[in-house]
Amino acid sequence: MALALCLLARPGGPSLSAQSAPAPGIRLDAGRFTVVADARDARLARTLLTAAQANDTFPGLPRPRARVLIAVAPNADRFRQWVGPHAPEWGAAIAIPDEQRLVLQGGRAGSDAGDPVVVLRHELAHLALHERMGRLPPRWFDEGYASVAAGEWTRDAAFETSLTMVWRTLPSLDRLEAGFFAGASEATWSYAMAYRVVSELQALDPVNGLTNFFSYWRATGSMEKGIRQAYAMTGEQFEAHWKARTRSRYGALSLVTNLSAVFGLFGVILLPLYVGRRRRDRRKLDAMRAHDLAQDEAARASVLQALLDVGSEAGGDAGPEGEEAVGQATGPSDVIRVS
Repeated sequence: MALALCLLARPGGPSLSAQSAPAPGIRLDAGRFTVVADARDARLARTLLTAAQANDTFPGLPRPRARVLIAVAPNADRFRQWVGPHAPEWGAAIAIPDEQRLVLQGGRAGSDAGDPVVVLRHELAHLALHERMGRLPPRWFDEGYASVAAGEWTRDAAFETSLTMVWRTLPSLDRLEAGFFAGASEATWSYAMAYRVVSELQALDPVNGLTNFFSYWRATGSMEKGIRQAYAMTGEQFEAHWKARTRSRYGALSLVTNLSAVFGLFGVILLPLYVGRRRRDRRKLDAMRAHDLAQDEAARASVLQALLDVGSEAGGDAGPEGEEAVGQATGPSDVIRVS
């Protein structure tokens, strides 16, 4: 699943006005949802409507009641037109809580737009949180909560594969907000951290999760007081808790993952060099063996030729004298016949 980066329109951000709203090819209504889309995205529109109705509750919140307009943009240009010129390029979808509307990319979106059903769930979580909590949640919490509600487990991949986990200082909750406005790479890191914070907060109470926390936060208007009353710890203690848990869980893993990747890269680079070197060494060794064998054969042939030459010279010197001596001793008249 692609890890899509979704947008949340805060006060003063883009607005899906009546003039820029889509002229729907189709319109589908069911329950509290209305989906408008180009006719070519009719199948996707029905899938989104079914998914929205089938899973319309969110962690720690009462069931939402506000009506929601889901607009499916037929192409990237129309998506940018509806989202507005000030939204970052990396956005895959946008929720506008003040209007209870959201915009998603249609069937011709790229793979970086993510799974449309998961993206829809993420955006609907923004609207549900805003309906209950208004403008109390800061941006980082809003994004972290939406990721947790949508079950975006791949957010953890930013920690598992990032070598910066080994030495990078995790930011305070107050400074976490800035990462969403510093480009796609930093935004990915910020989404992952926000996801970790909210999931760790939810895990503090295995029975009630975020329910009591939301109630106390809404009643007091203070996140700090909500954490104190729901989890019996200060905001500072919780911050230390989530940082320690995150570094303990992912610090060594990210190091091992990256070292494995480094060794794998070196293997890819060095293995062909090693194989080539081995082949060259083998050819050199074979050539040396062939040369030594040729020298041995030449040496043996030289020795044998020398022996033959010596024998030939010795036989040539004794032959004539021997023959003459025999002739003198056994002339024609001295032949002995044996019968």
